[in-house]
Amino acid sequence: MKNLSRRTLLAVAAAAAALPASLLAQDARPIEWVVGYAAGGGSDAVARTVAEAMGKALGQPIVINNKPGAATNIAAAYVANSKDTGHMLFTADFATLAANPWLFPKLPYNAEKDFIPVGMLARFPLLLVVSPNVPAKNFKEFLAWAKTQPTVNYASAGVGSPHHLATELFRERTGLKLQHVAYRGAAPAVQDLMGGQVPFGLIDTASVQQYVAAGKLRALGVASPARLATMPEIPTLAEQGLADFSAYAWQGLVVPAGTPAETVAKYSKALQAALDSTPVKARFQTLGLEALPGTPQQMATYTRQERDRWGKLVQSAGIKLD
Repeated sequence: MKNLSRRTLLAVAAAAAALPASLLAQDARPIEWVVGYAAGGGSDAVARTVAEAMGKALGQPIVINNKPGAATNIAAAYVANSKDTGHMLFTADFATLAANPWLFPKLPYNAEKDFIPVGMLARFPLLLVVSPNVPAKNFKEFLAWAKTQPTVNYASAGVGSPHHLATELFRERTGLKLQHVAYRGAAPAVQDLMGGQVPFGLIDTASVQQYVAAGKLRALGVASPARLATMPEIPTLAEQGLADFSAYAWQGLVVPAGTPAETVAKYSKALQAALDSTPVKARFQTLGLEALPGTPQQMATYTRQERDRWGKLVQSAGIKLD
């Protein structure tokens, strides 16, 4: 019996050695997907939508971990310092990769060295939305009202967020006296907009589209070159006199530096399949988002271009954060 057991063990070992490497590499451990914003906002919605599709493709559960605050720096530092370089994903966005390197004199991470691109996720059009108590039905009326105020508060998803910098560009272009009110994500900002605590904001479609449709917020303009297919009745700001004004929020998927190349390739393949899947396409359409499928190299190029573009605005406006 001892000899039989030994022969059996040897046979099993030989059979395992003959299996394809891809099967041996199957891993059922959960993957942690870190999001630098609060649950309930646009970033969270995108992560959960794509994670569900990617998890099915990978055969692994993906768990969302929201770590809001400090313009995504808390989440970025957490990922950059992680030792689990095979089971972690991170929504690295406009703030993390393009704005923060210019805004903060010292960061707890290096935007170029601490992350490896997997691929772009989505681009979020921004809407100029106002609270129900603001007496403006269009951009012209909003400008007239705002000019009668000593200063006008605006909400953003956080310091250094695309909502923040896009509104700083808006302030520069309109000459309005604006005061920034930063929140820990788009969801709490939208709640205060609906409650009238803050009168307006440039907020991504994923976070406000349902409230605009329900009449709880009023959308006065789109900060994109063209009207949105999902909200064609809302004119662009450019149409209403703010020429050449264009700003988006965007997000990409990255992993911590040190993640094996084969793992990056596996995640990239699953991401592209997810973005091309019917459920993700349908959800993105509902949220008014533009999917941005592409390779890790294409994401790296896009990120560099955005970092250069917004770096010029930050420097010209003299924006610095501690």
